[in-house]
Amino acid sequence: MPGVFVASAAFVEAAGAQAASLGFSAIASVFTSHPIQDRTDDEMRAYADAAFGEITAAITSLTVPAGGPGV
Repeated sequence: MPGVFVASAAFVEAAGAQAASLGFSAIASVFTSHPIQDRTDDEMRAYADAAFGEITAAITSLTVPAGGPGV
């Protein structure tokens, strides 16, 4: 099942380090505006709307390795 890692822009470096340490250095990632902690519901919807196209593109462009998933 395709997936995309989504976090706010403040975590680009930390996300890369964590992904590499777990063996997922090529994972698809999308980073939204930061901060998010004190955003209103409307502001969070705007962040989500702004990232939606990039998230959708990343999910639909993922390929399954030869031999099937998990290979």
